[in-house]
Amino acid sequence: MDNPQYTTSVLIAGAGPGGASTSIFLTKEKINHIIIDKAIFPRDKICGDALSGKSVGMLKRITPAWQDCFLADKNKAVVCTGIQFIAPSNATLNVPFLLNDTGLQDPPGFVSKRIDFDNTLAGLIKSPCATWLIETILEDIEEKEDGLLVTVKQGRERKLIFTKMIVGAEGRGSIVAKKMAHQKMEPEHYSAGIRGYYKNVGGLHAKNYIELHFLKEFQPGYLWIFPLANGAANVGVGMLSKNISLKKVNLKQLMLDAIQTHPHLKDRFKNATQEGAIEGWGLPLGSKKRTLSGNRFLLTGDAASLIDPFTGEGIGNAMVSGLVASREIKKAIAANDFSAAFLQQYDEAIYKKLWAELKLSHYLQILSSKPRLFNFVIGKASRSKELRETISCMFENVDIRKKFMNPLFYLKILFNR
Repeated sequence: MDNPQYTTSVLIAGAGPGGASTSIFLTKEKINHIIIDKAIFPRDKICGDALSGKSVGMLKRITPAWQDCFLADKNKAVVCTGIQFIAPSNATLNVPFLLNDTGLQDPPGFVSKRIDFDNTLAGLIKSPCATWLIETILEDIEEKEDGLLVTVKQGRERKLIFTKMIVGAEGRGSIVAKKMAHQKMEPEHYSAGIRGYYKNVGGLHAKNYIELHFLKEFQPGYLWIFPLANGAANVGVGMLSKNISLKKVNLKQLMLDAIQTHPHLKDRFKNATQEGAIEGWGLPLGSKKRTLSGNRFLLTGDAASLIDPFTGEGIGNAMVSGLVASREIKKAIAANDFSAAFLQQYDEAIYKKLWAELKLSHYLQILSSKPRLFNFVIGKASRSKELRETISCMFENVDIRKKFMNPLFYLKILFNR
């Protein structure tokens, strides 16, 4: 097998949010490329299914008709207008995503099953710039003097793709991340998540607020309830892998026990019915800086470990990384330079955009692991209009989160100084 069946300047491995966004933005730049995925779409992806305002902002960049694509079918998407933080003490903080909801803005967020969302996003991948190979499994990457020789498997047949560079967008367990960036799973920067779909969950918010329940049993982590179409809900739990090992936790049983016996949840689930199996997955968290590029490769999305350490949301960051990747790929092709030194610009650009937010979220993750302190903060926020409005502004304008990096800000808010 010496002669490649395909030759390209850019190969994208994976057509989830990171890979699909990279492809879409490369097409906007009229850059030819190949994108592969092991699945046939539509395919399911285990996830919490919630999409943030950042995701909305990226969808607007992808297509002006994004609402027609992603929200028009009311059976596939539910617009969310706020979030509920429920402390271990059961103190509840209700935070609208928009301070002044005039109905004229774009929806601030929504929930859509990944089988629907990913299929719609992947449907925006366009030829002739993009050659999409489905049911194509990445097996190996061999570095050559003038590029990469990539072995893929289609059915029982192995094929070769020669490429100038590769984008790793295969999510957790990325072969590109393991083989080329030498990344390893680190339990202190990794979460495990499980989720199930339920019908007839009681007490859902009238305006479809998503719910984060910071129960003591799950810290650092939380139980979530995200509203879906037709009265359904995505119910799940995320918990730091390090703590799961230390406490020898059975995450599935812990979740079932919580919804069946917890005083503030059991009545809401007494008439609920589970649809399908409860399934689990891993979440590589962006709680530390990693190598995101090197000689002839870039990493995007979960392969780059860009999941928010506090909320567990990764779709928005994956799409941001796809946009940044397309820009750096354009520069590399123009300069005909795919070296690690040249592509280091990608790491710098990603962390310039995302690191302050990821670092803050890591602090919030640590805060949520201390029940007494978390109870105090949520209780204080529920009584402080200024703090509630500030948190709302965080969802409207991510840059305001930089204020949260200053300890004096906490003194002013928490002690009204």
